[in-house]
Amino acid sequence: MELNKNQYVLYKGLPLVRDGDVLCYGDLNEKYILTLNILAKDASENPNMIMVQICHSKDRNKIVKGKQAFKKDLFEALDLGGVWLEQILKEEN
Repeated sequence: MELNKNQYVLYKGLPLVRDGDVLCYGDLNEKYILTLNILAKDASENPNMIMVQICHSKDRNKIVKGKQAFKKDLFEALDLGGVWLEQILKEEN
């Protein structure tokens, strides 16, 4: 599958973008996004320590209090973070 410059991979209808060991999930037009920071990889280069955070979309250094965890599996991290993101965006509306 080829993507042009203006297309992103979608996961559950939202963009999922990777830049090195950081994945950002969500709509940048919303107030919050999910970031997944890969902190460690196994011998096969598969992530095995991921920091999950809900951040302000305009400033990723602003982390939402209580919305940070560590997971050993990428899909587990994305599922947990996806639930958090959905909850906090519903609270905003």
